[in-house]
Amino acid sequence: MLKNDRKGYRFAGILALVFLLMPSFAVQAEPVTRIAVISFQALPATEGHTVSCPLCGAGSSSGKIMEGAEKIVEDVFMDRLNKARDIELIPSEKVQRVYGKTSSGKLPETSAENFKKVGRELGADFLVIGYVYRYTERVGYKYSSEHPASVVFEIHLIKTADGSSIWRGFFDKTQTSLMENLFEIFSFFKGGAIWVDARQLTELGMDEVFETFPTF
Repeated sequence: MLKNDRKGYRFAGILALVFLLMPSFAVQAEPVTRIAVISFQALPATEGHTVSCPLCGAGSSSGKIMEGAEKIVEDVFMDRLNKARDIELIPSEKVQRVYGKTSSGKLPETSAENFKKVGRELGADFLVIGYVYRYTERVGYKYSSEHPASVVFEIHLIKTADGSSIWRGFFDKTQTSLMENLFEIFSFFKGGAIWVDARQLTELGMDEVFETFPTF
């Protein structure tokens, strides 16, 4: 009887030790990066055919911007971002409401201090802000185009801890035929060896800029 009691106590002790050690063996959940995407904006040139980024000041060629182009570029960006792992996107309505409070004139405030403030209020690790400088649609058909599609956009990833831009994605492309520019042979065939429309050109450009997008 005494021997059985000792076995029972020993077994109970082992179980207790296992339960105490379980937390240390538990799989730790990967931290999730919270990102807020601010509505992309169309930014046509005010003078000539160049425009400066409101965030970094870099100059770029510009041109006509089709109505609703900024939403198309944003949607393509979101499609790519949604494929990334360990990222939580803050609801767009909340992001625009909070960021909209900082608007001063036509364009919202883009200072580092403001980004830090917005980040704290949203609980975001990073903000994304994008601009469209040119977006013209293809005129013609897939195999015969009178005027090619042309797209220019710029996207920044802002670290809310200090308000700095840690990544810049820039794309400027007007499709040319293979005969016009042999150096574009890879791009031409990547597009299906056809005259792509503006959204397809945007998708190709987004694939290109995402090659350097940070991993979290």
